[in-house]
Formats: sequence, C-alpha cells, structure tokens
Amino acid sequence: MDPQLLAGLSQGLILYIILAASIALHEFGHAKVADLLGDHLPRSQGRVTLNPFAHLDPIGTGLIPLVMIFWPIVTGMSLPIGLIGWGRPVQISLAEPRTRVRDEILITLAGPGMNFLIALVTAIIGGVYVRLHGGNAPDWAQQIIFINALQIVFNLIPLPPLDGSRLMRHLVGMSEEMFMRMVTVTPFILFIAVNMRWFQEILLAATVRVAHIFYFVLYHLAGYNF
Repeated sequence: MDPQLLAGLSQGLILYIILAASIALHEFGHAKVADLLGDHLPRSQGRVTLNPFAHLDPIGTGLIPLVMIFWPIVTGMSLPIGLIGWGRPVQISLAEPRTRVRDEILITLAGPGMNFLIALVTAIIGGVYVRLHGGNAPDWAQQIIFINALQIVFNLIPLPPLDGSRLMRHLVGMSEEMFMRMVTVTPFILFIAVNMRWFQEILLAATVRVAHIFYFVLYHLAGYNF
C-alpha cells in the first residue's frame, strides 16, 4: 500500500475515533446529569453508561462521518459538504413540574459541559506531557481540544435539534407549541447553513476562540509562552 495513503488512513482513523468518542461522551453527559437529577428514563434505556455504542447513531456517528473523513483520503476528491456528526439523542421525562425548567437547562448544559471537561483534561495532560518530555504539543491533544471546542460551539447554536435551542427557548419564554414548530423546519436550515462558506467561517472563528482557552492551559503548563 502507498505509504502516503496509509498515513492518511491512519490519521483519518484517529480523527474518527476522537470524533465518535467526543460525541458519545457528550450524550453520556446529558444522561448522567438527568439521572443525578432524578430523571431515570435515560438509565432505563441504558444511556447512563460510558459504553460508546449506547450513544452512537449508525448514520450520524457511523456512515456520514466515515464517508466524510475517508472519501477525500481514498479518492483525493473533497466533498461539497461540511463534516457533521451526531449521536443518539438522550430522552428525558422531566416528570417533576416544580423543577422542570431548571432540570432541562442543567441537562442541556451537561452535553457541552462534558466537551469542555474533555478539552480541559486533555490540555492538562498534554501540558504536563510536554513539560516532562519536551517537544511540541502532541497532535492528539490538539485534535481532541479542537474537536471538542467545535462541539461546544456547534451545539450551542440556538437552532433545533441542537442544545442551544433549548436554552434559547427558556431565555425568551418560547411556548412548547412554537418550539415544536421550529423543530420541523430548522434542521433543514441548519444542514444548509453548515455547507455555506460564510457559516463555516463564523463557526471556525468561534471554535478557534474557544480552543484558545484550552491551548493557553496546555502551553502554560508546558512552560511555553502563548
């Protein structure tokens, strides 16, 4: 096999594993916080687990990301769509009326919060590794930080079915009826937007700003100026 192709496949596989693991942990964050708040529907559906296969979607974390990552590597032709991926949504019951809004907000924040934690822990480990062994920041650390920063930014976009839409709904006092109307339309708008250059540039700029928080931690611990 061509060494260049083999190297590309290896890098693609690492990227896919990082993406799939980050998506799985994002969904686990939702499920775990729901369980801690007394909503046991995710546990009854087997979602309060670190087993990634409980959280991955065959299309959203299987077929589509694999094609998007490996098609350009194998064929040398880029795809006309941006890299996207998603996991199986965690279902919640919010059975306690008195704390329903608070619980939904906390459960919603738990997904991006898990991505924040992953990026922070990676930055700490990467920084300590460089401090002890020297050299540059490991590629794996930079990839994990960037992918999780991207997930934080992307999931906080206030359009259904993303987490940001549920936060926005409570911030503006949107009715359940209006929110459900949005759910039937906005996923198509979102899919179109992620493949438009202006949207990709804004998303990239926001992701870089968030990633810089974690890169600062990494390089500070490594003893480098950043």
